[in-house]
Amino acid sequence: QVQFVESGGGLVQPGGSLRLSCVASGFAFSVYDMGWYRQAPGKPRDFVASITSGGDSTNYGDSVKGRFTISRDNAKNILYLQMNSLKPEDTAVYYCNARAGFVPKYADWGQGTQVTVSS
Repeated sequence: QVQFVESGGGLVQPGGSLRLSCVASGFAFSVYDMGWYRQAPGKPRDFVASITSGGDSTNYGDSVKGRFTISRDNAKNILYLQMNSLKPEDTAVYYCNARAGFVPKYADWGQGTQVTVSS
């Protein structure tokens, strides 16, 4: 059974930083590209960042380029997202999933982790 457990969210002031983690299980984590996604209230789930299976290449949504960094630890089946210079518009629930091309691979999502950027 595929499972994603996201953590690390919280309340942070504008300009602050957070590091999100996603522990994945139930599939061969190390052979799949992985991605972070986010969903703000009343909006669809959007792409944030992706990383190739070996961690050698990354891609970011335009709104987070230069501020967020995605990484992974294949030995521990963990995906990370370092978020710096946070803005109020980054407020959302953040999720991870494997990638199938340019779309999420699995229909089952984790509970996500809430990130709130506010003064």
